[in-house]
Amino acid sequence: PGENETKVNLEELKTSVLYSGPVDPAEWVGLRKSYPLLVYLRNNLLMLAILAFEVTIYRHQEYYRCRNNLTAPVTKTIFHDITRAHLDDGLVNCVKYFINYFFYKFGLETCFLLSVNVIGQRMDFYAMIHAFWLIAVLYRRRRKAIAEIWPKYCCFLSCIITFQYFLCIGIPPAPCKDYPWRSGNANFNSNIIKWLYFPDFIVRPNPVFLVYDFMLLLCASLQRQTFEDENKAAVRIMAGDNVEICMNLDAASFSQHNPVPDFIHCR
Repeated sequence: PGENETKVNLEELKTSVLYSGPVDPAEWVGLRKSYPLLVYLRNNLLMLAILAFEVTIYRHQEYYRCRNNLTAPVTKTIFHDITRAHLDDGLVNCVKYFINYFFYKFGLETCFLLSVNVIGQRMDFYAMIHAFWLIAVLYRRRRKAIAEIWPKYCCFLSCIITFQYFLCIGIPPAPCKDYPWRSGNANFNSNIIKWLYFPDFIVRPNPVFLVYDFMLLLCASLQRQTFEDENKAAVRIMAGDNVEICMNLDAASFSQHNPVPDFIHCR
């Protein structure tokens, strides 16, 4: 580019995909020459092997239950005979209970921690959007109110991770057309582009950020399922309910309202 076509200095232009070397159009769609081919396909083959193993396990369980006239458990847990009543029976039963129902009891708090982790790892424009969503969810305070807004939060996470995926791909570099924020009239530098998570041929978006967003989306989807399970009587009998006792409850009178021993104010 000429002097009036861009404000990027020569050192940054050398790192651009457009000018650092020849551009292979096939790489934009995920294809490149590789030798040996097995090394190139090993991750795909590993994913297929994991999916095949999962399907085999589920089919084997379904066949075993049909052959022995067994019904599927209400909750997908490891220890089917452990319920909320066994939580205070001993340390072993306590560990078994939390292996079964840890996310059922503390899934919402886990999602909040992952949201803070996304904000701390990214520290960009989308981290600010995540912070606004976190404030909006925490502002609802009550669990039932949070459950009402949670499907919208999951929809936001799925849409924003899809949008950022396309930002990471960007436009094909083969036409040798740069982005408008790299033109001479644009008042953008590399730090602003990085903070806005814009697609760029010099400062490309960090795709590792999508891993943090995906983990948050995964836990948020599980928490949405947890909110649905809380309304099922069979799940509440096995795992206990997540109903809030009271928002304004002092510690001295807590044992009067708590249906199980708390080992602190039980005297």
